[in-house]
Amino acid sequence: MSRPVYLVGSVPMADAGEVFRTIGGKLGSHLRWLPDGETGERLDWITWLEPIFRDDPALMPSGKLFRVHDGADPHVRYTLRPGKKPSDVTFANLFYADKAIQSYAALREAKRDGAVPAHVKLQVDLVPAHSVLWLYVEDDLQAALDPIYNAAVKREIDKIAAAIPASDVAIQLDVASAVFARLQRGQASSYGATKSDMQARFADILIDLAGHVPAGIDLLFHFCYGDANHKHVVEPTDMGDMVDLANELTRRVPRPIQLIHMPVPRDRSDDAYFEPLRRLALSAKTLLVLGLVHHTDGLDGTRRRMATAQRYRRDFGIGTECGFGRRRVETIPELIDIHAKAAEV
Repeated sequence: MSRPVYLVGSVPMADAGEVFRTIGGKLGSHLRWLPDGETGERLDWITWLEPIFRDDPALMPSGKLFRVHDGADPHVRYTLRPGKKPSDVTFANLFYADKAIQSYAALREAKRDGAVPAHVKLQVDLVPAHSVLWLYVEDDLQAALDPIYNAAVKREIDKIAAAIPASDVAIQLDVASAVFARLQRGQASSYGATKSDMQARFADILIDLAGHVPAGIDLLFHFCYGDANHKHVVEPTDMGDMVDLANELTRRVPRPIQLIHMPVPRDRSDDAYFEPLRRLALSAKTLLVLGLVHHTDGLDGTRRRMATAQRYRRDFGIGTECGFGRRRVETIPELIDIHAKAAEV
């Protein structure tokens, strides 16, 4: 018997073909979905999207920099040019679908060569507006641009659905620190004056996007507290906020959810962190994945976190907290090996 293995997204390799052939050969029997590694310019999650804001004629640099935490790299924030309105911002192409179509061709080739099992689907990671705008747009503009950006995300979903057979693809929505850091801090933002306001607003946004994914395409959610320079934006107190959001999505998303992933920090093998899983109420069709695999304490640390988790939830898949993109390339083989060994029950 073995547990499913899940990869969040980025893998620091040369291209999608190398990711498919390397990971498929090592973990193929444990995988249901396989990302293309978000290689090249996409390795650092959403930083490759900055030109979308830089090149939009309705936007200009605000002159301010934003960091998700004190040790993170700074990012230029944008605001409206004089005389422009939020509706003048177009976000015509986010390029996710273009990349996915190229990667699907590489996956089909890897399958033909026997490098990836036939059942494995291409995993395409999309990032909702709240995370992207948090990085690149001034606070007072985020609420107005959110529906405009998410309309562009929906167009990417439509293009993926039109180009790749539903049985061969999964769409993942990344729910990152722009959500969970705000919820834990309970600080007023453009998404709500209180924590409960923000919980409701973020849930509404995610439910709307999830409902746009065709029913025949697998739907995945990746929850995250950030990985900027290998540091969370905030340290999660426990799994409570993630459980609450997962339960709300389970109740209200109008289609099946195939996976929800929740991170587990390296130093959290204590009961207090996992205890909220007692009230997790996922559908039987939804795989819970716990991101408890860490390279730094290896197989022993991974098994220690798994042992605690099993006191609160017997059935779960395993993965890391976040993508591999910020990792040193030489650590990847050992990290994949930890996944393979930890998956064996």
